[in-house]
Amino acid sequence: MTKPYKIPESVLVVIYTVELDVLLIERADRPGYWQSVTGSKDSVDEPLRETAVREVFEETGILVSDDEQYAGRAERVSQDKLCDWGLANVYEIYPVWRHRYAPGITRNTEHVFGLQVQRDTPVTLAPREHLQFIWLPYREAADKCFSPSNAEAVLQLPKYLRSP
Repeated sequence: MTKPYKIPESVLVVIYTVELDVLLIERADRPGYWQSVTGSKDSVDEPLRETAVREVFEETGILVSDDEQYAGRAERVSQDKLCDWGLANVYEIYPVWRHRYAPGITRNTEHVFGLQVQRDTPVTLAPREHLQFIWLPYREAADKCFSPSNAEAVLQLPKYLRSP
């Protein structure tokens, strides 16, 4: 069975605290490459917010939900803490990852979201995707990001900070 091509439309979710600390995760396929949560839409018609919620859960174990069945779970964050920043970056897909896309696809559109969490929110990484995580003050986090669009999004954090 062949794996379907990735859709060249994705989300970038900057996970942060009210103190402006940012969660970064290290890629398993590229040790030393630190990033925020990222991921492509599963289908062309998948809403971007749904993509963001799914990717946050898949990559960090953080559950963005107001469903009462999850009340009391430490890794649960209310839906109102996820904010679409209204930013979109169009960038050239790194050659090392182009094989994941249909032939001729070289650019991706990335939509930026922010997710405010408590610093003690449990993080559970998907070991096949990420090796470790770190919390850093936002400027240090931006410096550590391998992707220029990720670094720029992190630097925009104070502009989008949500009150507790």
